Amino acid sequence: MTCHDIGRTLHCYGVETVRSPHLDELAAAGAVFTRAFCTAPQCSPSRASIATGMYPHSNGVMGLAHVGFDWEISAGVPHAAAIFHDAGFESHLFGGQHVSLHPERLGFDAIHSPGHDHGNMTGPTVANAVEQFLGERGSGGRLYLEINFDDTHRPYPDAIQPLDWPVIPPYLPAGPEAASEMRGAEAAIAEMDEAAGRVLAALEASGRAASAMVVFTTDHGLAMPRAKCTLYDAGLEVALIGRLPGAAPAVHDELISNIDILPTILEAAAVPVPAHVQGRSFLPLLAGGAYEPRTAVFAEKTFHSYYDPMRCIRTPEQKLIRNFEAAFRVEVPGDIQLGAVFRADPGRYSTDRPAITELYDLAADPLEQTNLSGRMEAAEVERRLNEELWRWMQETDDPLLRGPVASPRYRAAMQR
Repeated sequence: MTCHDIGRTLHCYGVETVRSPHLDELAAAGAVFTRAFCTAPQCSPSRASIATGMYPHSNGVMGLAHVGFDWEISAGVPHAAAIFHDAGFESHLFGGQHVSLHPERLGFDAIHSPGHDHGNMTGPTVANAVEQFLGERGSGGRLYLEINFDDTHRPYPDAIQPLDWPVIPPYLPAGPEAASEMRGAEAAIAEMDEAAGRVLAALEASGRAASAMVVFTTDHGLAMPRAKCTLYDAGLEVALIGRLPGAAPAVHDELISNIDILPTILEAAAVPVPAHVQGRSFLPLLAGGAYEPRTAVFAEKTFHSYYDPMRCIRTPEQKLIRNFEAAFRVEVPGDIQLGAVFRADPGRYSTDRPAITELYDLAADPLEQTNLSGRMEAAEVERRLNEELWRWMQETDDPLLRGPVASPRYRAAMQR
């Protein structure tokens, strides 16, 4: 199960004003990952990484996968649905997918939702479809279900309790604008959680829960200025909750990338992990076994509203970001620009980007406010992280190494 744009804004992640009792219950019975990050702080590239186990520049989805942007998973890169189908599972999609203009090519046996983009089905509609399907199918046959909720994508619904003062993320300016927007976000999360609870109840009623692996995650950070579409932690952090039959509940603080989700569920289902998959299974963590933690995760942005290529490496202690073009200080997507926080102070986000390289000490500066790049005392750390970042780009054949990346729109415009 996935949802849009909320990062870790759930009660089980310590956000006390959020109402998410069903996901809290899943978290209490399973494993909660406190340092899980996406490969890209945008919907389509991150979701394509979950579906393929590959970085966006490796799977082909370096921007949005809807009309006008047109990014697609590269030919020859199989979606999770196709991998499970070929292994003898029935693969079913509920809700939107937003990784392709051609969902019929992804390998699902059935798509229980119209269209391909977000916003097509509400949480209750998705839950209805899952309840009907599981009720009719019973407990026979092996299934791979991908269930995507759109409720938490902007625009937000009206808050259920408008007088509540929500928890405001520390990277936002405190005040009535942020409070108003966070009330809307929390109302959307409550709606999504209710739908997720219905899915979990339907799984239980079908008799499958005892043998089912359940994973819930979010695609990227909260849809707020200086979060979504940035490589700061607020843009890259995701909720990740996993429940494995027979495994004890646990909380894990190891670094996890969302390219690790596919190899994990494949291993749990005894399906061979394809050689092209770049993620690594964290099934041993879920099962309580030995596991060698990652020393770093990598993330990227190439296109969203416009071309803004950047890459980063994040270790447990530091973050290095390399910006490859001139741009605004941070990109603020159009739907976020309509919100009260951005409109109250556009200049806070729209000044020129000051540096090519950004280096942050995450322990001393978790909000990533003080750029240490170029400082003598941080020179050795910067050198080491730069080397690791370049090595990753070379090992994964990042197209940025060969020059500016052409978008599908550019390629179409060049046709005569």
